[in-house]
Amino acid sequence: MGSGDDERSFFAEMPVRPATKTKAAEEKPHYLGHRDRLRERFSSAGPDALPDYELLELLLFRLIPRADTKPVAKALLARFGTLAEVLGAPLGLLQEVKGIGPSVALDLKVVAATAQRMARGEVRGREILSSWTQLLDYCRSAMAFEDREQFRILFLDKKNALIADEVQQVGTVDHTPVYPREVVKRALELSATAIILVHNHPSGDPTPSRADIEMTKEIIEAAKRLGVSVHDHLIIGRKGYASMKGLLLI
Repeated sequence: MGSGDDERSFFAEMPVRPATKTKAAEEKPHYLGHRDRLRERFSSAGPDALPDYELLELLLFRLIPRADTKPVAKALLARFGTLAEVLGAPLGLLQEVKGIGPSVALDLKVVAATAQRMARGEVRGREILSSWTQLLDYCRSAMAFEDREQFRILFLDKKNALIADEVQQVGTVDHTPVYPREVVKRALELSATAIILVHNHPSGDPTPSRADIEMTKEIIEAAKRLGVSVHDHLIIGRKGYASMKGLLLI
């Protein structure tokens, strides 16, 4: 028997020892138990039982699978204020928060877009004037946290049901150019008989400016001549909204 056979025989007779685990491998990360408990609370008590930071934590579990997401959730809320403002924050600002990289920031914007789509589904095809709360919720989710002004038009049919929702112009932080002729032209193209004007104030204060009021009156006059009604002009801010009709400005 050669030396090679002797070596194989020697090693074959050696007992197989189980691989030893390091202490770090034996101990599960502390946040795993917390995640399980939080999921259980959500499942048993529902979302209303959780404050914003815990609901945000649940979302971040999937986006950041191998880290403690509680400090990240709290940092996001400390920076932006509310869960809605976190989801509405621009990509660049989200990435300034420790723990939020480009992919996580993009995932948060996907969640925000999904929420907006759901809110729009609540008002599409419905009689808008009787679904005012849902309409405001949709407008706020879509526009309140944008860092530039947007001018949006909701086009309604003769039953005041939403037939189209379009952002016509995007401007700067405090101004959006609006052309009454283009507004009316688009309403006629869509066979809309009424419209609701909506724009946001990135400053957060929804109070109408003099320019807002004058521009609205110009659109009302142009639309009236062609049989299109302007039901209202809503201004959306981070902390609320203003209705020009409600303020008796139109």
